[in-house]
Amino acid sequence: MSTAIIGFGKVGQALAHAFARKNIEVTVASRQPAEALAPQARAIGPTVTAKPLRDALAADTIILAVPFGEHREIAKALPSWKGKTIIDAMNSLAPLEEQDGLLSSAFVAKAFTGARLVKGFNHLIAATLAADPIVEGGHRVVFLSSDDEDAVAPVATLAKQLGFAPIKLGKLDEGGALIHARGRIWGPLIFQDVFKKEP
Repeated sequence: MSTAIIGFGKVGQALAHAFARKNIEVTVASRQPAEALAPQARAIGPTVTAKPLRDALAADTIILAVPFGEHREIAKALPSWKGKTIIDAMNSLAPLEEQDGLLSSAFVAKAFTGARLVKGFNHLIAATLAADPIVEGGHRVVFLSSDDEDAVAPVATLAKQLGFAPIKLGKLDEGGALIHARGRIWGPLIFQDVFKKEP
C-alpha cells in the first residue's frame, strides 16, 4: 500500500517524521513544486520523497494535511477517487452552514467522489504528532472515525506501523464528532494527548 501526504506544512512534516522514524516510504507533495520540498523531505529522512502533486496522487492512501479551504482544489485533480483511501487530518473552523450543515469530514467526503474517507491524525498539535509516539511502555493514541468501517482497518494498521495506538470512534457523526471542530467549538478529544499501555 503506497501512501502520500498532501500538504507539507507543520502537520504534513510531522507526519513525514513519523514515517521516517519507522523507515516507511511516503511521498510528499503540495502546491509548491517538488524541487522546493525536496531539501526538507531529504532532511527528514531517506524514505520521504517529494513528488509533483499529480504523481503523489497515484498513491493508494492519501493523507490530507492542507489548510481546510484547499481540499476542494486537491479533489479536482482527479476525475474519480474510486479505490483510494483519504485520511482527513485537517481541522475546519468554518461555520457548519458553510459546510452544508455537515461535520467537516462528511463535507470533505462529498468532494472526493468514490474515495473511502477516514478522519484521523487531526486531534494532536504538529509538535506532538512529530514526537516519538512510544513513551514509557505506552503508545500515543490516534483516534479514527469513518462511515466506511472497512476503510478503518487498513488505516489502523498504518497507525500501528507508525507506532501509534489507534482507537476507532465509529461513524463521523457519532463518535467521530468528538474529534471534529464545529465552527469555533473544538470536539472534546481534540488536543487530548492520550497513551495506551501495552497489555
